[in-house]
Amino acid sequence: MTMLPADEEAIAQARALRDEFQRFLLEYRFGLREIETKISILREEFEQAHDYNPIEHVTSRVKSPDSLVEKVGRKGIAPDFDSIRAGITDIAGIRITCSFVSDAYRLFDLLTRQDDVRVRSVKDYIAEPKANGYKSLHAILEVPVFLSSGRVDVPVEVQFRTIAMDFWASLEHKIYYKYDRRVPAELLDSLKEAAHSAAELDSRMARLHSEVHGIRSTPARVTAV
Repeated sequence: MTMLPADEEAIAQARALRDEFQRFLLEYRFGLREIETKISILREEFEQAHDYNPIEHVTSRVKSPDSLVEKVGRKGIAPDFDSIRAGITDIAGIRITCSFVSDAYRLFDLLTRQDDVRVRSVKDYIAEPKANGYKSLHAILEVPVFLSSGRVDVPVEVQFRTIAMDFWASLEHKIYYKYDRRVPAELLDSLKEAAHSAAELDSRMARLHSEVHGIRSTPARVTAV
């Protein structure tokens, strides 16, 4: 057996760990791709076969290794892949921005009715906003990925929100980043007022849309998981 010098052995171990980490994240990239494909199909169908497309734009990401390591430490999760897989469900994430609140619920329903999608959890921050005014529909959806080693069920966090909600959340993120999460109270109050204004804009635009298209508007929310 060939013995490696200590520094070469350390480099080899680091490379092996890096490769293992990349293989771990690959599952989530493939899971994300499955959800992206489903959304892309829905989007193209709406564009080709219907007179209205509820999907404005879609963004997605897989957490970077640094971001994942930071979250593992913050949540006190054991630094092994099985523990990370069990304890963190938003490694892969996708955000679907819609025109109206009803679109968010409609797309959630269309996506989760597919027989290879399993709903693991739902947090409806549209029906019940966070204390700071944040609104969005969050769902952890599990999809099968078939690798050469066999089937892997991968969780993907899917967020559904309106353009107004997305604009507010983007602004809030920038403010929290600028102040290193120590945001002055007066700015927090202004953010909450802005959230109410965004919600009112959503309601007004939905009413206008209903009047133009002769649609009877009904309250929407997740009714079952």
